Amino acid sequence: MKRRDPSLKFDEDSHKVKQKQITVDHDPQGEKDAVESRGGFMLKRPGNIPRADGQLAMTRAFGDRKLKEHITSEPDITVKKVDAETDFIILASDGLWKVMSNQEAYDCIEELDDAQEAAEELIKEALSRKS
Repeated sequence: MKRRDPSLKFDEDSHKVKQKQITVDHDPQGEKDAVESRGGFMLKRPGNIPRADGQLAMTRAFGDRKLKEHITSEPDITVKKVDAETDFIILASDGLWKVMSNQEAYDCIEELDDAQEAAEELIKEALSRKS
């Protein structure tokens, strides 16, 4: 997996672009209205993240029979072009994204050529940040 020089990427204003988020983060607090419109509630205890019906730390999930009527399994679907200009894609959960920005994750692994090594480096960095 060889890298392209990230400085060759530019946005509409000719600024260097190193990374670009191509997914939508589903934050429980951001979907509070949807949960409440289905008869549920969001509860946030001090030092914790909001939870649907005080239990589930996400609002999109399969299963969770007790919460099924208050959450959804409906995904956000977006089609994005992945081509030769794409250095790599990071597929990760909130265990990474709650402690690192997109740019920090990119910077952490941009020089690595091995996908397994990159994954392990991201895990190590996330854990060092108390994920």
